[in-house]
Amino acid sequence: MERNAKIGIAGVVLVGLCVGVYYQQKKDAAMGTTAAKGDLPELKVGDDIDKIDITNGSKGEIVLEKKGDKWELTKPVSAIANQTNVKSLVDNMKDLKVVDQVVGAKPEDYDLQPDKAVHVVATKGGDKKLDARFGKSGGLGDAFMLEGNQNLYLVKGYSSWMYGREVKDWRDREMFKFDDAQVASMEITGTHGHFLFTKGDKDGGANDWTGVHDKKAIPSLDGSKVGNAVGAFKNLMTEDFGDGKTPAETGLDAPEETVVFKMKDGATHTLKIGKPADKAHYAQKDGDPMVYMIGAYPYEWASGEMSKFQNIVADAGAPDGAKPASAGKDGGKK
Repeated sequence: MERNAKIGIAGVVLVGLCVGVYYQQKKDAAMGTTAAKGDLPELKVGDDIDKIDITNGSKGEIVLEKKGDKWELTKPVSAIANQTNVKSLVDNMKDLKVVDQVVGAKPEDYDLQPDKAVHVVATKGGDKKLDARFGKSGGLGDAFMLEGNQNLYLVKGYSSWMYGREVKDWRDREMFKFDDAQVASMEITGTHGHFLFTKGDKDGGANDWTGVHDKKAIPSLDGSKVGNAVGAFKNLMTEDFGDGKTPAETGLDAPEETVVFKMKDGATHTLKIGKPADKAHYAQKDGDPMVYMIGAYPYEWASGEMSKFQNIVADAGAPDGAKPASAGKDGGKK
């Protein structure tokens, strides 16, 4: 590359950097100016807090309470909390650090007014460990105010997405969790009849599955597809919850599909699937009154036709997928 061309490229890069710095400075200036660091408040939020109250502007209030060694969601609904998400939140609060004070700005300049701010109150035995409102973020930090203190500060370490989760993400969304290698059988009853897939004890692989549809052996059964179907449920998470819905509204009074997994140790996992709900379907586990919503992938296996479990290719001269191909000398039969 010629020298003049290299100089031209370097000039373009330099101009780009200068423009970026300019706009960042302009953004920070719009949020007020910082004062010289003096006696800044020190936030001391330990991991022993037992209640967290989050009011996210006009979006509503979330209340999490620790009962025993587990966290529960107590508002707006009562449910087991997602322990991992709550732990991440507590860890984040422990990392918060006030880095500066801002002068020459009003709370509304930072979205710190009650209808826009994220108001967080963390307590231990009723004693407040943190009571603060968080607002806009800038290159120098996130704006916040301590309740009872009119000063505006900047804080580092605040992860806004952790505090702004939807209600469903504060809840324990796990439905099923089992080892697919320990499944003895999978039974599906629904729109396309009755399927029963049984795992043998020979090699534990894809070829160790047998299957019947309405009591007749399934030709050209593809064991790997049966394994995929089992895998769709082994770590099943709900997409959302159907709180307050009646059995008639969810269709769970007369399920479209029922899937039953029997484990080698004798345990059983049963899932009833009802009407569609947006891009999901209402579902319920035996012995659990909670109404869940499962996604498209597990539903497609639960509601699939027999061909979904077969090794099928098109014969020459026949419509695509019209006939099952031989899976070997024995035609795919054991």
